[in-house]
Amino acid sequence: MESRLVYQPFDRVEADAVAIVLCEEEPAPAELKFASPWLEDLRASGEFVGKSDELAVLHQPQGLAAKRLAVVGGGKRVSYDSAVLRKAVSSAVRKLKQKGVKTLAWWLASGDPEAAVEGAYLGNFEPDRYKTSSDAKPLEAFYVVAAANGAALEQAVERGRILAESQNFTRELVNEPANRMTPMRLAERARAMAAESGLECEVLDQDRMRQLGMGSLLGVAQGSAEPPALIIVRYQPATPSKSADHLALVGKGVTFDTGGVSIKPAEGMEKMKYDMAGGAAVLGAMRALAQLKPSIPVTALVPAVENMVGGRAQRPGDIVTSLSGKTIEVLNTDAEGRLILVDALTYAQRLGCTHLVDAATLTGAIVVALGHVNVGAFTNNEELLGRVMASAKAEGEKMWHMPLDDEYKDLLKSPFADLGNIGGRWGGAVSAAWFLREFVGETPWVHLDIAGTAWLDESKPHMAKGSTGVCVRTFTKLAMGW
Repeated sequence: MESRLVYQPFDRVEADAVAIVLCEEEPAPAELKFASPWLEDLRASGEFVGKSDELAVLHQPQGLAAKRLAVVGGGKRVSYDSAVLRKAVSSAVRKLKQKGVKTLAWWLASGDPEAAVEGAYLGNFEPDRYKTSSDAKPLEAFYVVAAANGAALEQAVERGRILAESQNFTRELVNEPANRMTPMRLAERARAMAAESGLECEVLDQDRMRQLGMGSLLGVAQGSAEPPALIIVRYQPATPSKSADHLALVGKGVTFDTGGVSIKPAEGMEKMKYDMAGGAAVLGAMRALAQLKPSIPVTALVPAVENMVGGRAQRPGDIVTSLSGKTIEVLNTDAEGRLILVDALTYAQRLGCTHLVDAATLTGAIVVALGHVNVGAFTNNEELLGRVMASAKAEGEKMWHMPLDDEYKDLLKSPFADLGNIGGRWGGAVSAAWFLREFVGETPWVHLDIAGTAWLDESKPHMAKGSTGVCVRTFTKLAMGW
């Protein structure tokens, strides 16, 4: 899809449709005076009052060069922000493209052009790659209508394109079926992305991880015929950073999770291809950062494995030795994400990373606690968490600070090893985060449990069913604002 700024009055823009946001009880701007009777009728009938996800279309509007005028609901003005605009644009794109609209001009009387462009690309995405025939009608061009030229506007539109394309790159990776997205194929996609983006990519294979002593990660992988990989993607600023800070983005990369010997129920297991959403998110963020160029070095690490049932699969009760040297009693093989993450977090520190942020579809418990609205955020460092939360808020990705009180640590005690990999039924998301904390020491660290937010079971007005690409924008904002 093409996206660009158009510098002319919106009534002269030639397009299949020109769109504008109107909030609840908000009068139409003077430029739409000709449409006032139409809008008044819509509001009187309740067909369009300005609520979120509402859309009304006027065909052959008088005085406009465009073929249609689309009025999009923005909700209450007091709550209107870039996140609302992004969703409004995305929702409008999804509806209008099904009406045959190929070119859409967005009259941005106020608001963030970056968010508008992001919304257009996110709404245009469809998960139909493997359909031999599809009724999807993609948008071909999205114009942001501006009254006057401005470098800042141009840059905002370009940022929006980069971020949304990178988020869609993540969505594509996560949506891939497990027979087409094995650990090594994920490594191949990472290598290709890095080569295209000018990043360095290294992949540690099973032999190298065994030499290093990554017993925790390899224990999860041993039940699968597909070999594991530790994917490492590096960004270095062109000018050496004045700071010693080095950010690590670590993402869980379980390309399919049966649960292992502690096998999951059959119902819904097909969704377990999404268990690499954290790893895909950090790769998407690196794709964006390669183009936006933050001032600090950033390294992404993705431990990629399949968690399968087989004659060589690890058993409940097995004890493995992690890269850090700590021993772990594997009480439940379905608590595998934390086992692969700890070796990646330890290795990130060995690479010189000074700040660690991980994203993982880690626990069902976080979904019980927060549903499908907020990411659960855990930390050992309030300053780093503040940066992450501020970045998330700016990008409209909701997160909630979860506790890590010392009392939860006792849940992980084991009489046979340094710690067990589960902490019992209660506080499962917290004990999982505490398990990770045991391996980061005093290094500033934030853990994001995205199990409830990385996937949509049903499509929404603003987004197709499947992967959401959550955390790509937050990670990018975090690095860019360092």
